[in-house]
Amino acid sequence: MRIAVAAAALALTIGPAAADLLAPFKDRLFALPVTLETSDGGARIAVDYREMRDINGRDEIPERRAHATYVDLSVRRMQRDVAVETPAGPIRHVAVGRAEDARFIVVYLHGQGGNRGQGADDFTFGGNFNRIKNLSAKNGGLYLSPDFTDFGPAGAGQVEALLTTYAAASPQASIFVACGSAGGAICWQLSQNEGLANRLGGLLLLGSHWDEKFIRSAAFRARVPVYLGHGSRDRVFPVERQEAFFRSILAASPNYPVRLVRFEDGTHGTPIRMTDWRGVINWMSNAR
Repeated sequence: MRIAVAAAALALTIGPAAADLLAPFKDRLFALPVTLETSDGGARIAVDYREMRDINGRDEIPERRAHATYVDLSVRRMQRDVAVETPAGPIRHVAVGRAEDARFIVVYLHGQGGNRGQGADDFTFGGNFNRIKNLSAKNGGLYLSPDFTDFGPAGAGQVEALLTTYAAASPQASIFVACGSAGGAICWQLSQNEGLANRLGGLLLLGSHWDEKFIRSAAFRARVPVYLGHGSRDRVFPVERQEAFFRSILAASPNYPVRLVRFEDGTHGTPIRMTDWRGVINWMSNAR
């Protein structure tokens, strides 16, 4: 079937990878800040986040435009804004990389008030979306940032249909789903999908919420790795609740592949800016 579309800090906690899925790309610039605390055998770390350094020092226009050194715009040659017909109807999305025979698929699901453009913006969030676009394109993968109707069953059905369509065109690809803020509701709904669970390479919750039903999900039974990135000053989803959720996963399965990175003094959007895509995805690809 054809589709018409043209890590360094975490290594301390997980050990060297047998074979990294993603090769280095601007690793020094995007490395996590200094680790302040490590616990749970390295599954939980707290890192030193500072607004003056990590926003003002990284952005030419704070929160709007990263300095040029953080981005590589050549990836735009492999980027398309398209709609794909699915059983859930046409779904508009930004696609970067290989639409067929991709080695892996990464999808970013925006939060409240967002759209497909958020996950494709090269300059916001310190250039971190530009990095995952480049990491995907340069390593034979596919990156997707879709629109969807809502955060309930309709939206989850659209995302599932989009992933199923692309997964059929790349039958060997693991799928990594990253959910920002309210987008986590779709992450957790996808985790219940029996047909999708074995294709999931990992779930990344970025300043998002928890779901106690996860430990009864198909993804949990398949031991799909989970990354929880959270700011300690998140006023939307309190970090204490996310910490409790992290511990509930380990209580249910002590060796479960789950990691929590707490950005000390970080706010709601900090994990989207600061998460080391390469470190997390390489860990996930070797964790099961």
